[in-house]
Amino acid sequence: MIRTEGIFKSFGDHEVLKGIDFTFEKSKTNLIIGKSGAGKTVLLKILVGLIKPTAGHVWYGENDLCALNKYELQDLRMQVGMLFQGNALFDSMTIEENIRFPMDMFTKMSAKEKRTQVDLCLERVSLEGVNDKYPSEISGGMQKRVGIARAIVLNPKYLFADEPNSGLDPKTAITIDELLSKITVDNNITTVINTHDMNSVMEIGENICLLHEGKLAWQGSNSEVLESPNQTLQDFIFASPFLQKLKNIALSKS
Repeated sequence: MIRTEGIFKSFGDHEVLKGIDFTFEKSKTNLIIGKSGAGKTVLLKILVGLIKPTAGHVWYGENDLCALNKYELQDLRMQVGMLFQGNALFDSMTIEENIRFPMDMFTKMSAKEKRTQVDLCLERVSLEGVNDKYPSEISGGMQKRVGIARAIVLNPKYLFADEPNSGLDPKTAITIDELLSKITVDNNITTVINTHDMNSVMEIGENICLLHEGKLAWQGSNSEVLESPNQTLQDFIFASPFLQKLKNIALSKS
């Protein structure tokens, strides 16, 4: 479980986050949603320790992220997996070398142990046998799955994903959502996803944090989204004219 307490963040005179209190629950897909400029990316970077808040605390269990020394922070980061928006795969490395990279950096595993773990992670993302290919030789959706395999190779307790469906077609995006959800449950981890994808919200949004102008505007689950009277949420969900039309049709039939 990860909990934020009174998170504020300013850049100069511009206050981006204005007192965020939220609990990201274990074994659930926790989604951070909101319009561009709402503070989603800044909050995600604070959660993983890339930037420090101006005020407030981030609790990983009983540990205050903001109070950890560099050695304690390094130990915590060993428990964190990160899926980047652009995949961040090394073009000059094979798929196996990309996935093995965190083990090369942070463990003393033997080459055989690393190969076994790579194969296991590739199997979990349904990409068996692509070890010797390069990122340029596989599709964008497959690259995203390689990114997930690399993110889970050290068996993390916490998994963060920044816009995991960015640039993917709808069918592939659904596959990535289902994969992230399954990994969350199977590994009993805390997964935090920063997304604009409304399909992700409705399909895997078990615990949702809606940011609006730097504040927590709404929290709840996907089962509560459509029935919530929260106007900020409704404005975000039905920003698309097509979705608004579907909502009006549903209301007319009720």
